[in-house]
Amino acid sequence: MRARTRTGLGVLAAGVASVLLAGTASAAPAPGAPGVGDSYYPNAGNGGTDVLHYDIRLTYQPATDVLAGTTTLLLTATQDLSRFDLDFALKASSVLVNNRPAQFANQNGNGELVVTPAQPLLKGQTATVVVAYSDTPSTEKVDGLNAWKKGSFGALGVDEPQSSAWWFPANDHPTDKATYDVTIEAPDDNVAVTNGTLVRTTKQRAGWTRWQWRSTKPQATYLTSFIVGKYELNQSTTPDGKPFITAYGSDLGDSLYAAKASVERTPEIDAFLATQFGPYPFEAEGGVVTSGITFSLENQTRPTYGARNFRAGSNTTLIAHENAHQWFGDNVSLGRWSDIWLNEGFASYAEWLWSEHEGEGSVAELAQYTYDSNPADGDLWKLVPADPGADNQFDNAVYDRGALTLQALRTAVGDEAFFKILQTWQVQKGGSHGRIQEFIALAEKVSGKPLYDLFQTWLYTAGKPAVGPNGASPAAFTARSASVKPKSYDQIQANHRNLAAEHAH
Repeated sequence: MRARTRTGLGVLAAGVASVLLAGTASAAPAPGAPGVGDSYYPNAGNGGTDVLHYDIRLTYQPATDVLAGTTTLLLTATQDLSRFDLDFALKASSVLVNNRPAQFANQNGNGELVVTPAQPLLKGQTATVVVAYSDTPSTEKVDGLNAWKKGSFGALGVDEPQSSAWWFPANDHPTDKATYDVTIEAPDDNVAVTNGTLVRTTKQRAGWTRWQWRSTKPQATYLTSFIVGKYELNQSTTPDGKPFITAYGSDLGDSLYAAKASVERTPEIDAFLATQFGPYPFEAEGGVVTSGITFSLENQTRPTYGARNFRAGSNTTLIAHENAHQWFGDNVSLGRWSDIWLNEGFASYAEWLWSEHEGEGSVAELAQYTYDSNPADGDLWKLVPADPGADNQFDNAVYDRGALTLQALRTAVGDEAFFKILQTWQVQKGGSHGRIQEFIALAEKVSGKPLYDLFQTWLYTAGKPAVGPNGASPAAFTARSASVKPKSYDQIQANHRNLAAEHAH
């Protein structure tokens, strides 16, 4: 996860108010809202539609950065719609709705494709929308920003919170997940990687190979990856029989073996995380390492890692972080981007859990050292993780103070209740999304304890909490705690710096 790709998106006016039909109580079909109402990104997502499935069929030419093809969306209208928006930065050439040509407007500057079907869509109606396009993603911007990565490594549609707009039209918000079929044709000397399982590769014309991938579990748009370039692709199965697919850029140099020594341990790490969080939620596992980014992102079933994270050697704490997101962020997504703690605080806590598992510093030691080594006037305590603001979603406070909040919760409720809370969250919210207040309510219900003051102190109030994460008198931590650094601490901090390294550009 990285800093955002958009800054201060302005709210588009909904445009047309509902008009009562004469003599009835029903409203005439009206335009869907241009966003879902997320305060950080008002234009993210769209009102009036629920996408069930994406069928994306593209051809990509790395030499020219031309991306061409179609995306078919199977969606349901959640209101009577006269028109609706899709989030898309590229230029559409045609749009069909239920096989009829639709009017459309490419509002590329703000990333909206406005579609007016030949006939209004009625609430509950399922529609098939086919968008054809051919464009150069690296030249298109939304509010002056571009999330597409193009270089000697190939091309990447990988970013957070927005990246899909540069390669397929979508309802681009984590509250609208869908299943996916993604087929990418690329030159024979390139590999095309995305999420889920690799169904097949085919050759339909000389010099080109078509890669067909399928994701059968609900998946958010920003977690859907586009990766084309010269990679070493490895296919095997996990010990429990799931496809395990990894890819390594041909230009990783001295980082290659360290990257492999980390990413190839993903099934082992996921098996450990399953003992903490509940069963692994998806149909495949894997990872991609590329020089095209410096951050890393928890793309569903197959996280993408920036090669710089392995320059100093193997880095399994990062693998634990990104794969913990398969539970916290992917299986249970945030309901609004202000809920980012539900992603980053939990993935950071997973780094501590893995460190303890590996004997490189216990959770309690890492929590206490983090608390002790950050003075009361330090930056860590100035930001509130529960609502950091769009400019600070990936601030270190969301990671470190976010993890400290979970340790304080564990101290307050005990191990049994703590892990039951985490696992129950997965059972109740898996395949959907949640809000911070819902998590707090669940924690109180499972533990039977009032937790308002704890969360208010650690999550909602600026300033260093008076009592540390391990309680008022942590017997295991005396005056020595601030001077004894756990072995894994520096690597975890380096991970967090890299995860937040790139800001809006």
